[in-house]
Amino acid sequence: MELDEIKRVRLEKLQKLNDHNIYAYGGKFEFSDNIAHALETFEENKSVALAGRLIAVRSHGKVMFADLQDQTGKIQLFIKIEAIKVNDLEIVKVLDIGDILGVKGELFITKVGEKSVRVSEIRFLSKSLLTLPEKWHGLKDVEIRYRQRYVDLIANPEVRDVFIKRSKIVSFIRSFLDNQGFLEVETPMLQQMAGGARGKPFQSKHNAYDMDVFLRIAPELYLKRLLVGGLERVYELNRNFRNEGISTRHNPEFTMLEVYQSYANFEDMMKLMEDMVSAVVKEMTGSYKVMFQGQEIDFTTPWERRSFAKIIKEKFDIDPTDDANLMLEKVRKIKGGKIKIDKLTRSAVMKIVEDMLDEEKITNPVFFTEYFTFLCPLAKTIPNQPALSERFECFIGGMEVGNAYSELNDPIEQRKRLTEDLDDDAETGNRCLDEDFIHALEYGMPPAGGLGIGIDRLVMLLTDSASIRDVILFPLLKPHS
Repeated sequence: MELDEIKRVRLEKLQKLNDHNIYAYGGKFEFSDNIAHALETFEENKSVALAGRLIAVRSHGKVMFADLQDQTGKIQLFIKIEAIKVNDLEIVKVLDIGDILGVKGELFITKVGEKSVRVSEIRFLSKSLLTLPEKWHGLKDVEIRYRQRYVDLIANPEVRDVFIKRSKIVSFIRSFLDNQGFLEVETPMLQQMAGGARGKPFQSKHNAYDMDVFLRIAPELYLKRLLVGGLERVYELNRNFRNEGISTRHNPEFTMLEVYQSYANFEDMMKLMEDMVSAVVKEMTGSYKVMFQGQEIDFTTPWERRSFAKIIKEKFDIDPTDDANLMLEKVRKIKGGKIKIDKLTRSAVMKIVEDMLDEEKITNPVFFTEYFTFLCPLAKTIPNQPALSERFECFIGGMEVGNAYSELNDPIEQRKRLTEDLDDDAETGNRCLDEDFIHALEYGMPPAGGLGIGIDRLVMLLTDSASIRDVILFPLLKPHS
């Protein structure tokens, strides 16, 4: 049948329910158990009340077998067609795959050994008017899966598992940090200026104040204000927004964990990331080794350290003490002079650097340290090595997952660095210096370590998901044509 015809037939069934004074969109249903637990604690002849979605129907003369599914699993229903009536209507005649039902009955085992429910009562909780897509068991159509995630969740139990695991990962991280004495906070998503990272923001207008506002690209500068205010250990599981490209690793709206610890440095953040991520891996998988896209990743600590400055020196003879003109000349020679670059901007260099580090070839966790200072405007420099900063980036499974600094807390140096970064920033159009942030630093911010971890990418690694869209419930998509 065509979709319109199927919907017409289902609307007729809905009308039949109405004609028999049966409300198809019921209210609260007191269920005794979820399906998985009912199966785990199975006792023959035990009375149960279960709720879920009808996902399969098999008629055999005077009886019907059906499958009922909830978030935890599915169970077979055994229904005597003539026995289940409400207001003289045989309920079975108006059932459709997709209907949400409450059922009551007794547990028993069929002749073929399947645990089932002998149904004595059926209550409609929500009549489904649309049929699930053809071959919806194991639905693979990416367009439908992302655009209609609700269908994806019905059709693919493994997709539900991904998002259940995501929730558990986030809960574990919160618990881990709480137990370390960190305080979870919330900072503005709507900001007067977008700062704390380099990225093109989404811009809007606040009517009452008649001013431009931006969705945040990072919460960093607000979290550091809290260090100034005396909150010594803070974290935020935050949503960030960047008006940039989309790929299997980038979504315009994404989730980051940012952690700040007073009286610490980037090495403390390195230890924190190792301990926290390895712990969540063990909690979620039972092992420190996981499979990701056909490769085994070993999260056993300690993780490998590599010097960014040393790699760049060995590969391209670029030294952090080179002046801008000499460094630009050397960069242009990379790949036989094929790189076209007119100005040595931070963004341009970092784009080239990704190729230099061979990040796609990195499987096990690796910390890259000793970044050039001009690439790190918010980080402290290494003592007696002003051209290098106390920073690391962590790569796992071919992706950057973490980034950390010993946070710069000198207001005079910070103003100088941010001003230079504005002059350097030709990509985002950001021409504003956050004077209030500098003002806060002038009151005194304790030395601190700061850490950012991409939650979406971490979930990708722990659920063997190839695309960031597979771990975001409702990724941004083009309008349907």
